[in-house]
Amino acid sequence: MARAGVHWVALIWLGMAASLAGTSEVTYPPKLPDGKAVATACVDAFLKAQPAMGSVLVAKTPPTVDFLYYPGQTYEGKPWSNWGDGVAIEGKYYSAIGDHKGPDGNAFVYEYDARTKKLRLLVDVRKVLKLPEGHYTPGKIHGRLDVGRDGWLYFSTHRGSTRVTTGQHHYRGDWILRHHPPTGKTEVVARGPVGKQCIPCSVLDPERLIFYGGTAAGDINDKRITFFAYDVGAKRLLHSGYGGPARYMIFAKSTGRVYFAPGVEGPLYRYDPAKGGPPVRLDAKIGLRSATQETPQGCVYTVSTRGDATLWRFDVKTEKVEKLGSATIGSQSYITTLDADPTGRYLYYVPGAHGGSERDGTPIVQFDVQTRRKKVIAFLHPFLKEQCGYTPLGTFGSAVDPKGDKLYITWNGNLGGQRRGRLTWDACALTVVHIPERERTP
Repeated sequence: MARAGVHWVALIWLGMAASLAGTSEVTYPPKLPDGKAVATACVDAFLKAQPAMGSVLVAKTPPTVDFLYYPGQTYEGKPWSNWGDGVAIEGKYYSAIGDHKGPDGNAFVYEYDARTKKLRLLVDVRKVLKLPEGHYTPGKIHGRLDVGRDGWLYFSTHRGSTRVTTGQHHYRGDWILRHHPPTGKTEVVARGPVGKQCIPCSVLDPERLIFYGGTAAGDINDKRITFFAYDVGAKRLLHSGYGGPARYMIFAKSTGRVYFAPGVEGPLYRYDPAKGGPPVRLDAKIGLRSATQETPQGCVYTVSTRGDATLWRFDVKTEKVEKLGSATIGSQSYITTLDADPTGRYLYYVPGAHGGSERDGTPIVQFDVQTRRKKVIAFLHPFLKEQCGYTPLGTFGSAVDPKGDKLYITWNGNLGGQRRGRLTWDACALTVVHIPERERTP
C-alpha cells in the first residue's frame, strides 16, 4: 500500500517533466506546472548513486522530499542566491536569499511553515531601509539568521557587487536588523556598527543578546577582517578588533563564549563576554568554514574549507580539538553549512556549496559522530532536473528541525541558463528532506 502511494506521487513529478520538456529560456518568476506551490516525491531514484561515485554507503529507505521555489524572484538576479545559514525552531525554518545586485541590491527573509508547507515573506530589506535613490542597498544576507530569547530574528547584511561600497553611493556600513515574526515588525538595530564595513559573518548569543560579527571592509583593497561584539539590547559596541573570522564562528551556548580562527583556518581564539577585552589565543588549531550549534554532549562540530573538508569536534568545556576525518564522499569538498541533529549523534551536510554538487548527484550526507560513518540519505540530482527542470548546484543554508526528522535546505540552482558553458545560478529553491526514522536510528 505504501509503495502504491510512492508511485502516485512519482506520477505527479513525471507529469511535471512532460510539461517542462524542451524548455530552455529562463523566465521569472520560476513556477511549478499547473500553478502548484509545492511538489512532493518519495522514490527509489533518490537512492541511486552516480556511477562515478564508486563505493558509497547509501540509505535503504528513500526520504520524502518537498520542493518549492522562493517567491519574490520576479526579475533576473545577478544572480539569485543564498549565502546565509538558516535556523529551524518550533516547526518553522527561517532563511534568506538576495539578488546580489549593487549598488541597488535587495535581500529577503522568509519563514517556511512545515505544517502548511508554505513560504512567507517576512523582510524586504530595501523597503525596511527606505533609502533615497542612488544610495547603497545590500544584495545579500551572508551571516546566520538566529532567534533571540526575546522572540526576534536577528541577521546582518552584506554587499552584492564588491565595488559599490563607496562614498559615491553614500556607503556608511552595513546593517544589523531584527524581525519579530508574530507581529511582522522589522527594525534596524545598527548601521555600520564598526564603520564602513560589510558583515558577511555572524552569530547571535540568544540569551545575552550579543551579536557577534566578522566583517569585510567597504574598500576592497583593505583585506583586514574585524571581529566585533555588539549588545543588541543596549545598542552598544562591546568590542572590535582586527584579525577576525571571515565566514563562521563557534558559539558555545552553555558558556556564552565565542571562538574563531582568523580567516577560516588556523589558531583558535576565544572571546568571553564575561571578561571582555581582546580575544585570547588558545593552544589549538581548527578548520572553521562552518559549524554546528552546541550539542547535548557539549560539543560543536566544524568543517574545514575547500580542498580539505576535514570534520572537527570541539569540546566547549575542555576546549580540546579533535579531528574526525574527511567529510568528502565524491569529487566535491566545499561545505558551508553543517547541522547536528537534536541527539548530537548525526551531522548533515551537502558537499559542493558554490556549485558542483550535481556532479556527485547532489548527495545529502549523514555523518555518524560515534562510528564516523558517512551515509547518503538521498541523491537529488538528476531526479529534480528530469522531473522538475531544476538542478540544485549547492547550498550555503540549511537547518535540522528540532525534532530531528526534517532537513531544510535552501538551494542555489539552475533553471536552464548557461554562461561560458557553465550552469548559472538562476533561482533559489527550498527542499525539505523528511529523514526516515530507520535512517536516523542507531
